[in-house]
Amino acid sequence: MTDPGAAPVAAPVVKRPRGRTALLIAAAAVLGIAGGTAVGYDVQAGRAPTPLPALSQPDLAYPAKALPADKVPDPLPASQDRRLRTDGDLRKLLADRPAGWSDDPVGWGDDKAVPVFRDGWLGVDEYASRAFKYKGPQYEYFLESGMRRIAGAAWKRGQYRTAETYLVQFRSGVVQEAQALAQGQRSYMPGTEFGAGNDGDPLKGSGNGRYYLYEVERKPGYLPTYQARAIVYRGDIMADIGIYDTVPISKKDIRTLAERQLERL
Repeated sequence: MTDPGAAPVAAPVVKRPRGRTALLIAAAAVLGIAGGTAVGYDVQAGRAPTPLPALSQPDLAYPAKALPADKVPDPLPASQDRRLRTDGDLRKLLADRPAGWSDDPVGWGDDKAVPVFRDGWLGVDEYASRAFKYKGPQYEYFLESGMRRIAGAAWKRGQYRTAETYLVQFRSGVVQEAQALAQGQRSYMPGTEFGAGNDGDPLKGSGNGRYYLYEVERKPGYLPTYQARAIVYRGDIMADIGIYDTVPISKKDIRTLAERQLERL
């Protein structure tokens, strides 16, 4: 608001060109612009049309043949997974198969006709169903927490001993989801309903990993089931390792597999 008692401020003075010279300069400028524009249009009209670049670029990679929506594999094959080019192949972080073991396509699952891993990958829903008792809530949690991909391997030795390793990777974010999942899994391991019924033992060299031996499970008409598990994380990856057998499993057995895997992370 203007102060009524203040002295009025004079309007700024704008100097204007005067006389015949100023008019001639202005007229020449207008003619120059108009003439240049006309010459430019005339030159362009006499040129041959310039072809546009092709829409298809040879450097772009696409699948060889598109699949129907209901046939698209999850996860994509390595040949079509663009993330592998920028973030590396997660399967290369899996520990090598130990001596004396062989590849086991179906693992310890109830359905021995279904492969546990497809080309080293496992879907999020399959991991929730295979590794956890309540698939629905666990699957929802994985989706909300930004789980990205799961790589793994299954081995067998002898008639019944089976080992499975899961590398669970999360998307980058503020919350360390790999750490949160590992801590959540370890939190219920001392219980007997979902866990091993003990506190386990620390995995040396990890700072956060632990390994466990479960109580033996016995059912009438079935062989006893023994289980061991190790949980450890580094960065955005959690390693979940399990051994299953019909005879007792030693702490050294699960610790050795966990230490081998830890060396690759």
